[in-house]
Amino acid sequence: MRVVVLGGGTGSFTVLSALRHYVDHITAVVNMVDDGGSTGVLRDELGVLPPGDVRQALVALSLDSGLMRHLMNYRFESGSLGGHSVGNILLTAMEKITGSFDEAVQQSCRILAVKGDVVPVTTNDVRLCLTTADGKVVRGEHLIATTRHDPTRPPRLHLDPPGRINPRAAAAIAEADLLVLGPGSLYSSLIGLALTDGVPQALAGTRGRKVFVSNLMTKPGQTDGFRAHDFIDAIERYTGPVFDHLVFNTQHPGDEVVRRYAEDGEQVVVWDDQAMKGRHWTPVGADLVSDEHEDQSPGDPLKRTLIRHDSDRLARLLMHLYFS
Repeated sequence: MRVVVLGGGTGSFTVLSALRHYVDHITAVVNMVDDGGSTGVLRDELGVLPPGDVRQALVALSLDSGLMRHLMNYRFESGSLGGHSVGNILLTAMEKITGSFDEAVQQSCRILAVKGDVVPVTTNDVRLCLTTADGKVVRGEHLIATTRHDPTRPPRLHLDPPGRINPRAAAAIAEADLLVLGPGSLYSSLIGLALTDGVPQALAGTRGRKVFVSNLMTKPGQTDGFRAHDFIDAIERYTGPVFDHLVFNTQHPGDEVVRRYAEDGEQVVVWDDQAMKGRHWTPVGADLVSDEHEDQSPGDPLKRTLIRHDSDRLARLLMHLYFS
């Protein structure tokens, strides 16, 4: 069985880290529009392709020791390397040594004993651009992530310059038995990947079962009021009607934690049975919220509880969809 997980960031990490316990071969096809934080600095100063989301996919699929996984994610707190993670620096150095980001990722897969493969969706140096309904143009994934717009007037997105699908990504999609997109940031991790020339055609052409996983929470100023089907509708404006299933959460995370998120304008994503009737995809609702509550990060000033998918529960549901 061959599984392809498309996207990037923590959403893909959640899916990959659990699916690797159930599947012999997984390919993570990773978006290449990240330009914030350490990744953005390395792109601007050294002219390399963005390593951040690739690093997370490598760590998620690594069968190596916990120490190596912690090493890849270790982030320097001060000095000239302040803000940079070891994994980002390793991928950057590997690209400089091999002369190819794609080759750098393949070599890193060997070093980390990755179960499966990690593939950048494109090896072109692309930048994500968003045009709001009133004509404002925002360039760069980092700025787009913080841009607020009217959710009822969908923005237009494109890559500048355009990016062409990596042949290895196209081959993985073509050969996949199961493809999973989401969860993740709608306008960067998800749509940003779908904008790559050749991705919509590859998704339409594969015979594998295609599943879209909806987010748990809305994002203020971008997906306010979104229901589960609004996410898949937004992505299919760029991919076309390619998905077979929409997976969404039916579990309430708890009043206290929801209240904390509401203080920042984030709401639980709900579902509308009537709006999901008669679609070309099958809606699949399940209790998918993790019961383990943790602070978002040790230094998180908000001290809020993180609402996230139960990765193992989600992985078992995806397996059930494939074999049913």
